Amino acid sequence: MNEIILISDTVGERIDSYLSSKLQDMSRNSIQKIIEDGNVTVNEKNIKSNYKIKKNEIIKMIIPEPEILDVKAENIDLDIIYEDEDLVVVNKTQGMVVHPAPGHYTGTLVNGLMFHLKNLSSINGVMRPGIVHRLDKNTSGLMLVAKNDKSHNYLANCLKEHSIYRIYYALVEGNIKEDNGIINAPLGRNEKDRKKRTVTKKNSKEAITNFWVLKRYGKYTLVKLKLETGRTHQIRVHMKYIGHPVVGDDVYGCKTNKFKLKGQLLHSKILGFNHPTTKKYMEFDSELPDYFKKVLRIIEKQ
Repeated sequence: MNEIILISDTVGERIDSYLSSKLQDMSRNSIQKIIEDGNVTVNEKNIKSNYKIKKNEIIKMIIPEPEILDVKAENIDLDIIYEDEDLVVVNKTQGMVVHPAPGHYTGTLVNGLMFHLKNLSSINGVMRPGIVHRLDKNTSGLMLVAKNDKSHNYLANCLKEHSIYRIYYALVEGNIKEDNGIINAPLGRNEKDRKKRTVTKKNSKEAITNFWVLKRYGKYTLVKLKLETGRTHQIRVHMKYIGHPVVGDDVYGCKTNKFKLKGQLLHSKILGFNHPTTKKYMEFDSELPDYFKKVLRIIEKQ
C-alpha cells in the first residue's frame, strides 16, 4: 500500500474534488471509493467525500495495492503488420479497446496480443503489457507494442522526447480556411464530466497539434495531423476547440450520425521511429479504413 500525505492549501473545497485535482492519474470515483473505505483521514479523523477542507489540514490517504487480475489470452484476429524480437506494429481496428479496464476485461487488443505473441513487456503491469502508447477505442490505425522491457523503456523515452513520428488523418466538420496551423492549447479534465478532456489552464498539461489541409469538401475538410504531445483525446478536443470537431465523434462532436458511423473518422496513418536495438529509422503507413473511404466518396459526389 502507498501512503500520501498532503497539507491542504485551500479553503472550502470538497475533499474528493481537492484530491482528484492533486492526483490527476486517479478518477474522482476511485478517490470517493477510497474515502468510503476509510482510507482517507483529515487531522487523523475519518471524513466523507463531501467534507469541506480548511487550510493547513493534514490529509493522509492510503492507496491500496491494485487487484491482480488474470487477463486471459484470446484468439482475436489482429492485423500485425510488422514483428521482430523487440516490437510489434499493429493496425488497430475501430471499436477495439486497447487494454482491459474495470468492467471491460475481454475482447481487447491486449487479450489478442497475449494469444498471438510469446512475450510482452511488463513495464505497464498485468493490465497493459507491451502497450507503449494508446489509441482511443474508436480511433483506428498504427500502434507500437514492446515485447521486452528494454525496448519498452527505449520507445517510451522516444515518445517522451517527441522523437516518434506520428501522423493522423481525420475528416472534420466545416471548411478550414487556413492551409495549415498549430493548435497550442493545454488540456485537462473537464470538471463537469471527469471522463472528458477540455482546453483549460487549471491542472492541465501542454498539448500541441499541427495540422495541414489535404482536401476541402465544402461542409467537411480532410486534414493531416502531427502530434507533438500525446494527451488523452488530444486531436478530438483540439479540433473541437477550433470549431472543427472530428466527423462521427459522439463525445466531442456532432450528435447526429449522418453517415451511420460507429465512431470518429480519425486514423493513425503513419508511424516512424528508431528501432530500439538497431537504431535504424523505420516507418510504416496504413490505408484508410473502408468506412472512412466510403464517407469520402459520398461527400465527393455531394
